[in-house]
Amino acid sequence: MSERVDATPATSAATASAAGGELQDAPPAALRPSLLRQLLGDRTALLGLLILVVLGLLALLAPWLSPHDPIAQDVLNRFAPPSAAHPLGTDHLGRDELSRLLHGGRTSLLTAVALGTAILLIGTAVGLVSGFAGGKVDGLIMRVIDVLLAFPNFLLVLVVVGALGPGMVNLAVAFLVAGWVGYARVVRGLVLVARHQPYVEAAHALGFGSGRIAIRHLLPNVYAPVMVLWTLRTGQLLLAFAALSFLGLGVQPPTAEWGAMLNEAREAFVRAPQLMIYPGIVITVAALGFNLLGDGLRDVLDPKLR
Repeated sequence: MSERVDATPATSAATASAAGGELQDAPPAALRPSLLRQLLGDRTALLGLLILVVLGLLALLAPWLSPHDPIAQDVLNRFAPPSAAHPLGTDHLGRDELSRLLHGGRTSLLTAVALGTAILLIGTAVGLVSGFAGGKVDGLIMRVIDVLLAFPNFLLVLVVVGALGPGMVNLAVAFLVAGWVGYARVVRGLVLVARHQPYVEAAHALGFGSGRIAIRHLLPNVYAPVMVLWTLRTGQLLLAFAALSFLGLGVQPPTAEWGAMLNEAREAFVRAPQLMIYPGIVITVAALGFNLLGDGLRDVLDPKLR
């Protein structure tokens, strides 16, 4: 492992401590203005970010953009073709398809982002504690992680949902139980490397507490790979959430959700295939946006690719 003084973003702070006796905290590498400009200049990342921003705005503004109530039924107007009143037509219960797509984005996209962020925070916290504490604490946490990793994530989610029952809240709990271990292992590995760097040893020598060292000196140096992992895992989470809702284990009718809309449209596929095509397209585009953003972040934040 390299011991060069300039190997990490925070090392300049360690050098400053030798001259002035005070260790200054360095900003996370991913937040430097130059890297932000590189991110905006990367076409892949910019395209992914643009897709997610547009879909996010449509989801947030759904109550004002929707032409109709997404759960209002009009059985006399079933399978109506696109018109001025119903731009994308109606479904098997006469509900406006455009309104359900917009409100479905609030459920699918915003839930995936919220869950992905919660999983990131839990996994990062556990990984920091495990890697920084070491010893018996690290051993105990890693044994728990090993047990959870013995089960495929999707299978573990199915087990938890089967025990708790279907529903959006239970599905969120299942994803929280199964999702944090990947982040924890990645962060732990990065912390094990970073904690032996000179700037961390300088912080110890100056008497800084473990909490400050972990949060203000180690966390900034695991920020970049974790953010790349978040974008990719959130896209996977969106697909998994839609898949389980398609199976009837997630959002329950009449709530609009992209995966549930696919499930409801199955029986009418021959008569109205567009009812499956519309939610399928938005799910694909949203997952593509996360993947493009993750690839762009990796290209910008990985010094080996620059």
